Amino acid sequence: MTIDLQQADQQLDTRGLFCPEPVMMLHNQINDMAIGEVIAVVATDPSTERDFLKFCNFLGHELLASQESDGEYQFLIRKGEEE
Repeated sequence: MTIDLQQADQQLDTRGLFCPEPVMMLHNQINDMAIGEVIAVVATDPSTERDFLKFCNFLGHELLASQESDGEYQFLIRKGEEE
């Protein structure tokens, strides 16, 4: 299954960046989004698989999909309700 990044409301490209930058950038961008909006994130840091899952679980966002292909990680995340 291929993730359709175009179905997202917003896009975030963190390729070439390493922890903690991708999570910090995601956090900043998701704060400016409306509840229920979806963001597509592309990354090259393997730790984003773990970091984004923890980020979503901790802050109440939904990791809709994730996949890795040729060293590139793609994620679809739906913004949850504010705590």
